[in-house]
Amino acid sequence: MEFELSEEQTLLKDSVSKYLADNYDFKSRQELVETSLGYSNEHWNNFAEFGWLSVPFDEAVGGFGGRIEDTALICEQFGRSLVLEPFLANVILAGGILALGGKNDLLTQIISGEAQCAFAGLERQSRQDLFDIKTTATDKGEKFVINGEKTLVQNGSVARYIVLTTRTAGESRESGGITLLCLDTEEVELERTNVSLMDGAKVANLRFDNLEVSKATLVGEVHGGAEILSKILLEARIAVGAEMVGIMDVLRDKTVEYSRTRKQFGVAIGSFQALQHRMVEMFMAAETSRSMLYRAICEYQQDEDTAPATIAAMKSLVGQKARLIGEEAIQLHGGMGMTDELDIGHYVKRLMVLNHLFGDVDASYRDFCKASYAGA
Repeated sequence: MEFELSEEQTLLKDSVSKYLADNYDFKSRQELVETSLGYSNEHWNNFAEFGWLSVPFDEAVGGFGGRIEDTALICEQFGRSLVLEPFLANVILAGGILALGGKNDLLTQIISGEAQCAFAGLERQSRQDLFDIKTTATDKGEKFVINGEKTLVQNGSVARYIVLTTRTAGESRESGGITLLCLDTEEVELERTNVSLMDGAKVANLRFDNLEVSKATLVGEVHGGAEILSKILLEARIAVGAEMVGIMDVLRDKTVEYSRTRKQFGVAIGSFQALQHRMVEMFMAAETSRSMLYRAICEYQQDEDTAPATIAAMKSLVGQKARLIGEEAIQLHGGMGMTDELDIGHYVKRLMVLNHLFGDVDASYRDFCKASYAGA
């Protein structure tokens, strides 16, 4: 399989990499974590000005018209710098759903950086299954009445627009009867409880208690949300996998560099054969993950029948390799790897959070089995 970047993709990758290298050091990132917003509006506006927020969207709505590998390139670079800005939540998840649902008016605001959106898909009982939905939207003529709760909503603490999954028919875990809505929090009142995750990201738990909303909030068709949700899940897993690959590259490189300077018994620890073997295993794990990511990207674009299984397998494998690299990076750095002052631990925490998004190792493996043998 060949996977070579085009000239435009190389320019995109280099522009993201250069901006982050010049403007997104670890110290400033940690300062942003402590703010109430949790990220930088200045960076977000720059992302919009550079056109990065437009990449996944069609040219007809003012987008770049990019493909999934373009999005993956951005996410990989964001992983390398532990970017806090809500590209995944706002652009890929909420923006992707709105695009598939025909809400083009909001897409222009996302592309310009004006609109902050969030996707509310998880619930307390659902764990990592986006189709396990108990939040209901009852049809009351000209309105929907929403009851339920959404948890760990990325960007949910500050987003104006909340795209959420509801059940309008069927039982929990059924794909039929899922309806997508987009709420403007300036028009309706939501009960939000803000939470900080281990990687510093700000999320929110949302509660809906007989909340009446207009039928204009509908995204797509009534009962027709499963198809949109299935497509977004594939794209989200690729984006998360790309970010994890970027993080793994950094952990590997930092560990190798540390082994060249850290001395024990008068020599650099990188000269010890046992440690060299462990760092080779880190290299192999990172490259295996990248290869599987590239396969998932290619299959997503070429074969919609086999793509779900391949993407699920990629997410499971990358999760396994990420744990290996994270553990080795901390162990080979010694006690320093456990401190908040060193960035190693923060990269590992981000890997742990990403591993659980849209299916951890076990959940993704189960999805792979279902997709592979469903017709057998």
